[in-house]
Amino acid sequence: MNDTQKPTGYLAIPPSGAGPGVLVLHAWWGLNDTIKDVCDRLADAGFVAYAPDLFNGRIAQTIPEAERLSGEADGRSEVILANIAAAVDHLWQRAQPHDHGLGVIGFSFGAYYALQLSASDPERVSAVVLFYGCGDGDFDKARATYLGHFAEDDPYEPAENVEWLENALRENGRVATFHRYQGVGHWFFEPDRVDAYDETAANLAWERTLTFLNKTLPS
Repeated sequence: MNDTQKPTGYLAIPPSGAGPGVLVLHAWWGLNDTIKDVCDRLADAGFVAYAPDLFNGRIAQTIPEAERLSGEADGRSEVILANIAAAVDHLWQRAQPHDHGLGVIGFSFGAYYALQLSASDPERVSAVVLFYGCGDGDFDKARATYLGHFAEDDPYEPAENVEWLENALRENGRVATFHRYQGVGHWFFEPDRVDAYDETAANLAWERTLTFLNKTLPS
């Protein structure tokens, strides 16, 4: 992507051809097959899902590679935010209906930007799902409802960060439901992270996510 042009990404359409929109923001690995599969699963559940490619086609396989990609992205966060805003515009044109706004799912690195988006575009973002990722923000103007999936023991996202975010959202009048999953760590939802994936926790988190989205974004 070059600055604020329409982003490239992965779009999944439900069998009906229409449905509420859900933006999917990838982890620091990039727009890999795991994120594309999330979009496909959302489409199977009746949502129009779009995942913008925030790393210009680059995909990390190792933690050092991912640290480099995410570090480069953090150094141009204004461009990342602008391209996410462009992705919202793109999804808004494809998704129907608009009565209840859009949902956003952020994975780790993407969770930070999902929170920023909910604060900067409160008119269109009405549901936010966070997978083991936090961030700060000015939430007094946000209107979204929040669902969080966090690992019990996670050095990348310590419990105090999760507690701070949960309290900050509630202090600003937002409904925030945060789940802590025992016995798992970061990336527990991602099957390609074979050393971290936990099928039981992942299935429960997905079930909770679909219930949440169906409630907040009815078709």
